[in-house]
Amino acid sequence: MKGERLSIPKYAMALAHVASLRSEDPYRKVGAAALDFDNRVIGTAYNGLAPGYNPPPGFWDDRESRQKFMLHAEINLCSLFRRGEAKIIATTTMPCTACMQTLCAYGVKEIYYRDVYHLSDAPEIAALYQIKFERIIDYPGASIELGASANYEAH
Repeated sequence: MKGERLSIPKYAMALAHVASLRSEDPYRKVGAAALDFDNRVIGTAYNGLAPGYNPPPGFWDDRESRQKFMLHAEINLCSLFRRGEAKIIATTTMPCTACMQTLCAYGVKEIYYRDVYHLSDAPEIAALYQIKFERIIDYPGASIELGASANYEAH
């Protein structure tokens, strides 16, 4: 493996993984990265609360009630670029249906993810819009988090 260059999809996944480490959500840490058509990094983002919002004590205790307030990593990422600027999105969890629809609206051509999200229609949406949609589990840093988190049931 010495001297082998990291592929662009694996590079993007590694960036998404590092971004996930910034998430404040104790239950699910999702990171995302966007690259342009020259494979340059546009930005990275993670799931969490709106910037500057400090939750009250006990906020994180009830996962069900706080879930609706969480901003998904993909949405936070889309705030960093304009439509047509991002070619590749890498995210540590398969986009939920709404995030996948948003990525389509932004003209993304390739989406890579690590963890399967069974409640998402993302695979079907990707097929309709002819978006490359691929699971990648082997990239720098993947072994740190992969373990039991590889098949999430809720986003």
